Amino acid sequence: MSGAADAGTGGEKTDVVVIGSGFGGAIAAYHLAAGGAKVVVLERGPWVASDEFDHDFLLGSSYTRIFDFVVGDGMSVLGGNCVGGGSVVYFAAMPRAPRFTFERTGSIGRRMWPAAITRDSLDPWYDRVAEALPIIKQDWNDVTYSGGLFAAACAHAGRTANPAPAAIDRERCTNCNWMMSGCRFDAKRSLLLNYLPAAVAHGARIRPLHEVQHLSRTDDGGYRVHYNVIDDEDYRVTVGGGALDARLVVVAAGAGATPVILQRSEGALGPMPPAVGRYFSGNGERLNTAVFDEEKIRTVLGLDRGGEAYAASQIGKGPCVTNWDRLDPALPEYSRFTLEQLYFPPGFGTILAQVPGADGRPVWFGPEKKEMLSRWQSWLTVFTMSEDDNEGVFGPPPPTGNATRISQQMLGRGPLRYAPTANTVRGWAESDAEVKDILERDGLARVLPWTNDLVGAYTVHPLASCRIGDDPATSALDDRHELRGHPGIFVTDGSAVPGALTVNPAFTIAALAERAVPAIVAAARERGVDVRYGAPAPDGATSARRAAMPLVPGAVRG
Repeated sequence: MSGAADAGTGGEKTDVVVIGSGFGGAIAAYHLAAGGAKVVVLERGPWVASDEFDHDFLLGSSYTRIFDFVVGDGMSVLGGNCVGGGSVVYFAAMPRAPRFTFERTGSIGRRMWPAAITRDSLDPWYDRVAEALPIIKQDWNDVTYSGGLFAAACAHAGRTANPAPAAIDRERCTNCNWMMSGCRFDAKRSLLLNYLPAAVAHGARIRPLHEVQHLSRTDDGGYRVHYNVIDDEDYRVTVGGGALDARLVVVAAGAGATPVILQRSEGALGPMPPAVGRYFSGNGERLNTAVFDEEKIRTVLGLDRGGEAYAASQIGKGPCVTNWDRLDPALPEYSRFTLEQLYFPPGFGTILAQVPGADGRPVWFGPEKKEMLSRWQSWLTVFTMSEDDNEGVFGPPPPTGNATRISQQMLGRGPLRYAPTANTVRGWAESDAEVKDILERDGLARVLPWTNDLVGAYTVHPLASCRIGDDPATSALDDRHELRGHPGIFVTDGSAVPGALTVNPAFTIAALAERAVPAIVAAARERGVDVRYGAPAPDGATSARRAAMPLVPGAVRG
């Protein structure tokens, strides 16, 4: 019966189950465990150690094991699939969202963000994350050849460029440019180096290859988390399963999986808020590939690295230089965006790069593409993050997991439908024109923009599929991240972010998770869990904690 307690036999019991180990899950797990709660983290992907991150593209390597690439209808989503989640595969760029982002109305005609959250109110929580990872302010000595090239092209076009803040250890970074595949040198500050080991040190148990299917209620008012155990080689194969009872659940499986779990739980829990699985945002993302003329780089920009102008796309790290000229609050909505230089390894770059064929339509194969690939060291990839209209909608869940898996690892077909509105398309066109104006001046490069003609849009930063807000009709969660109508279930991953941020979202997701923890602790205490709030940063630092504590009404301090 809908909403009834689960009649099945309960198994192991714990205080809190955290679903997912990315930023939203790891931060909650650490604070709850450090506060004295018994915490179990269920992670769909494998636990890969630093020395297991491979610098190749072979099937079965870390490259295919730690990614989740889900093809939807009009939108494909690339995310992490491992302990540490997206933090293992992200590029470590960590800007704060601009102030105007929090005032956006988007397609709903009213402020999307809860009234309680502004950039100023979120800053102390940003500070906590910055202290925990930590995050550095890169300078021009940190900039790679590709970053320098982008900065020089921006200056030549009368634009500005800035080194991006990043969660990178300068001393450990070898400029190998494989950071998207997990950092084997521990230079990229993923959650494997801070929140997760600290959570384990406080007693949290992390269980990889545990894919949560749905939630149900227990007779004592708690929740039962039902999971499958998947094979560590072929993710299509289930090798076991079970259930775990908890007094409180934190769902942080990612914006492409969290709504699927909750939708599949309706039969046992009762109706979900109408915004579950709606208002998905791809963070307004767009890709342009520029193929540079080496002689023009030398003669127009005056760049030379010892006999070569550039031809160095593969040397360095991920995004390190950004153009923020269009992050102007005076501009109308959908006209604001970041342009960010980044590096996709050749495997992804080859797939993503498009070239006009003889009829002008984009092609992935043929003589035009072959000629382009021969010059891959002279590529520059420019990534747009803009304002979209939250157009994505999740259809009925697949039988298991968040997608129907097509291959042994990495690739699946998901229930997401995405049809960009005129607002979103106009924003993409403006950003494409800006990239073209910067990079094609004086014949520097030929810019090849992404098109949606054949495979649709894509995102590496999925957001907003279970978002926070003040309006129950358009937000699945209240401003404390609790699921409406289902007390004791909280959502803390990217799905909780109300909409596109115009910048890399990891820092904002993490800050929101930090902000959500006091309410989660209070709810856990109301449900009989002996837990306190007030743990320092994972490395023991306390300055940001002291700054944030006055913002926690009635917090129980340890």
